Amino acid sequence: MSTDQILGLITGILFGFLLQKGRVLRFEKQVGAMLLKDMTIFKFMLSAILVGMVGIALLTDAGIITLSHKPMNLGAVLLGGALFGAGWAVMGFCPGTSIGALGEGRWHAVFAITGMVAGAALYAELFPFFKSTVLVWKDFGKIGLPETLGVSPWVIIPFFWAGTMSLFFWFEKKGL
Repeated sequence: MSTDQILGLITGILFGFLLQKGRVLRFEKQVGAMLLKDMTIFKFMLSAILVGMVGIALLTDAGIITLSHKPMNLGAVLLGGALFGAGWAVMGFCPGTSIGALGEGRWHAVFAITGMVAGAALYAELFPFFKSTVLVWKDFGKIGLPETLGVSPWVIIPFFWAGTMSLFFWFEKKGL
C-alpha cells in the first residue's frame, strides 16, 4: 500500500467517524434535510466547507498543492444535480452517507450503493452520447469565484465565513 493510499484510508475512516458522530447518517436527519426542517446535514457540510476552503487556500499559498478546476459545464451541473437529488430523495443517502450507514450495519444502504455503482457504469457507457449532447451545453471553462471576480481567495473567505455564521445563528434561532 502506498503512502497516498494509507492517507486516503485514514482520511476516509476519520470522515466516516465524523459523519457518525455528527448524526448525519440517521434517516430522520436525511428526511429532515430534504424537508428543510432539520439543518444538521447542512450545518455539517457547511462547517466542512469552511474548514476546507481555508485549508486549501493555505496549502495553495504554501505551494504544496496546485488547484486545477474542472470545467464549469451547465449541462453537466444540471444533469448531475438532478440525478444526485433524485437519488438522495429516493434512497435517503448520498455517496458518503451510504457508505457510513453500511458501516453502521444498515444493510439497506447496499441498495443505494448498488444504484450509484450502476449509475456510474451507465454514465460511462453513455459518455459518448453525453459528450456530444449534454456536455456541450454552455461550457464556461475552468473558472472559480476568485478568478471570476479577479480577487484573491482571501477576499472571499471572510465573506463566506460571515454569511455562513449568520446562517448558523439563524438556524439556531429557528430551532433548525
